Amino acid sequence: MNGSDFQQLSIVDVSRNFGRRRALSHVSLECRGGEIVGLLGPNGAGKSTLLSIVSTLVSPSAGEIRYGGRTAREAGPGLRARLGFLSHDLHLYPELTARENLTFFAHLYRLSSVDARVTRAIERAGLETRSEDQVAGFSRGMRQRLALERALLHEPRLVLLDEPFTGLDDASASALVSRLGELKTQGCIVLLATHDLEVAEGIVDRAAVLKDGRLVSLEQVASALRERYRQHLHQH
Repeated sequence: MNGSDFQQLSIVDVSRNFGRRRALSHVSLECRGGEIVGLLGPNGAGKSTLLSIVSTLVSPSAGEIRYGGRTAREAGPGLRARLGFLSHDLHLYPELTARENLTFFAHLYRLSSVDARVTRAIERAGLETRSEDQVAGFSRGMRQRLALERALLHEPRLVLLDEPFTGLDDASASALVSRLGELKTQGCIVLLATHDLEVAEGIVDRAAVLKDGRLVSLEQVASALRERYRQHLHQH
């Protein structure tokens, strides 16, 4: 394990204000390696804000995030090399081909064996026949699959996914579920924001329900997630 590695993510009493609007209020949550935690909640619940804070792109107004036992400041610049983030902005260059996009990010992360890594990522994305085509001509689902592999190219410890099933057909969604299973087996910490409760019920180990910026429920997932989700939102 290198100096920037960790096995646990701790979100400790985190709040975030944007002017007068409070996007998050006193959220605490712990996630462990080999675990997929679902972030559930309606639009505006604070899911994307929380992921942005955990990814170090946004600072909390109060509280802290600890990666292992250290904050981002204490962990230093090497921390970001252990994070993979798929946000609403897919961070792809439309004028470049799929292969050129992945090659660019591989060099950005100073990875070794770039050609082999990129080829493997293209295969995982199911884009072998389109690898030399410009991303501008890709469907939303194809871009989503490519962006996921971009986020995983450097084999991060912590994987943050914001609505990763958006734009995916059934086959692509099934492939993503399998990919998430691989990440879990590899000991990654996966924090997944999704509206798709049916999919979430099949893959997440625990579900954290957010409403109006507050954590209203945190529980193990066994079954009937949809019904419990509705109950939590109506109770608070």
